Amino acid sequence: MLGDGRAILLGEHRTPSGRLVDIQLKGSGRTRFSRGGDGRAALGPMLREYVISEAMAALGISTTRSLAVVTTGEPVYRESIRRGAVLTRVAASHIRVGTFEYAARRDGATLRALADYAIARHDPELIDAPGKYLEFFRAVTDRQASLVARWQLVGFIHGVMNTDNVAISGETIDYGPCAFMNAYDPGTVFSSIDHGGRYAYGNQPNIVQWNLARFAETLLPLLDPEPEQAIAVATGVLEDFPAVFERHWLAGMREKLGLPDGRGRGRRADPSPARLDAEVPGGLHEHVPRPVVGGFARR
Repeated sequence: MLGDGRAILLGEHRTPSGRLVDIQLKGSGRTRFSRGGDGRAALGPMLREYVISEAMAALGISTTRSLAVVTTGEPVYRESIRRGAVLTRVAASHIRVGTFEYAARRDGATLRALADYAIARHDPELIDAPGKYLEFFRAVTDRQASLVARWQLVGFIHGVMNTDNVAISGETIDYGPCAFMNAYDPGTVFSSIDHGGRYAYGNQPNIVQWNLARFAETLLPLLDPEPEQAIAVATGVLEDFPAVFERHWLAGMREKLGLPDGRGRGRRADPSPARLDAEVPGGLHEHVPRPVVGGFARR
């Protein structure tokens, strides 16, 4: 679990439509998780999060929302002295893969309580379902595959996709060194510290899958009492990720290009890459990032 520990959750709010959301302050000061940081935020990065999160919402991409950015009147010391600011953020929840890592390192009761709360909050239809923790993992995997596919379709690069920046809700969260590509290049990065291209545009599906493997590690005790069986069922979901991502990407690309969904009279939909290749000159499908299934550590 990573993070700079500068966010404070104020509480939950029920909207007029009945939706439950978290309200959080970012940059308001030190917390118990700040480590060596000052817990503060500069005005520029907070304005960036406001602008880009609202742009993502307008594009129809799942995201946290920004209520306001206010200046604090205090200096923030970074490479230079900057104006301090606090962002007020709204999210379906702030439960992240990193939250599960933290709970898993405490004890089994804490982990189970967090998983049950997350299911009740985001997947209530699974509360009484057989194998609910496996189905919960499958639901989170599908949301993440859908999210990163939407990023790829608009050329969005998150910049820092660690476990603390992967929300269980499937919302884009924590807009740090992020940007949209001006020209297509799978190797594009926007983080000044990403020298190896770990979070490059073309590697984002791989990194999401890596984060999901870390999530799977935390859930293993809940998936099956036998460790080998728990690993087997979790691996099965992870191995499905490339196909799930590709399905979401292809559906989005067809919509962008105004292509039919492959249905013809009397036949089923054919969303296959081969059909897209046949319909789009130049082999557009070559540019789909192909996630590589990775393993995960046994606990």
